Amino acid sequence: MNVGILGTGFGSYHARLLKKMNQIDRIVVFGRNEKKLQELQHELGVETTTQIDKIMTDPGIDLIDICLPSTLHRQYAVEALERGKHVFCETPLCLSPGDVEVMKRAEERSSKRILVNQFIKFDPAYAYLHSICQQQKYGRLLSLSLKRETAPLWGDLGLDSIVIQLMIHELDFVTWLFGIPDHHTVYGQEAPDKKQSLVRALFSYPEAHAEIITSSQMPRSYPFTVGYEAYFEQAKLVYHESDTNGEDNASLYAYTETGREEIILESANPYAKSLEHAIWCLKNDCESMLSLTEAIRAIELGFQVKDRLAALPRS
Repeated sequence: MNVGILGTGFGSYHARLLKKMNQIDRIVVFGRNEKKLQELQHELGVETTTQIDKIMTDPGIDLIDICLPSTLHRQYAVEALERGKHVFCETPLCLSPGDVEVMKRAEERSSKRILVNQFIKFDPAYAYLHSICQQQKYGRLLSLSLKRETAPLWGDLGLDSIVIQLMIHELDFVTWLFGIPDHHTVYGQEAPDKKQSLVRALFSYPEAHAEIITSSQMPRSYPFTVGYEAYFEQAKLVYHESDTNGEDNASLYAYTETGREEIILESANPYAKSLEHAIWCLKNDCESMLSLTEAIRAIELGFQVKDRLAALPRS
């Protein structure tokens, strides 16, 4: 398969991952920074271009990997489909309900597909939780609380943007695990710096409850942190992961009547696994857990949460 990568930010990382895959024959990277392009060409032996049309119109390119700013996802996803190419799109999928509809209709008209990088599904800790829920290893999952916390390091993550830009990963997981909730409530608080905020969203299902806490206003001394607490009929699972000075620390424990057990997870790169899954599904014309339909469920729920936050009184 021949891949055209749009963007040299996260696109550079995608290029390095794709270069290791036997299924990939050719990689062409578009970017505006010629120095970055030269470095990629020297390091990986990939083709590069500063003209995006050279990739979009290249009949040999099978897949367009979109790593551009989210405001451009709709434009180039639709163009790729119209030119007979599959799409692998970074998250968030897009930034408005209107974009969702346009991308959905474009895929329906096309013989090609859009897959979305919902990489959390391949993170070992979250994949493990999903699998034991399906197996009912500890009985039914009764309640799930997920968190994603960061110091103000990533630009504007105020109430208008935090849900789609940061909480989207937990929304990907919740909708994968439970589907669309019966109803939900939200709480949001903006920091004095309007680019920082904290959001708590509660989702109700017929037999379960889910909660997501997302904050972009942690102190700068606080490490980037994700995790969950899962309450089952017969156990509780606690997962915690933090990045301290570039060193990742993660632990997963199951608490049952027989005691505490540390769950040792197989090491895996979720970004690489997500790309590998996408390539395999496209080459073999198989259903994918990264389908546009799956991504739309999560982002539409995100738009609903965002709308509810917008309706809350602000100081």
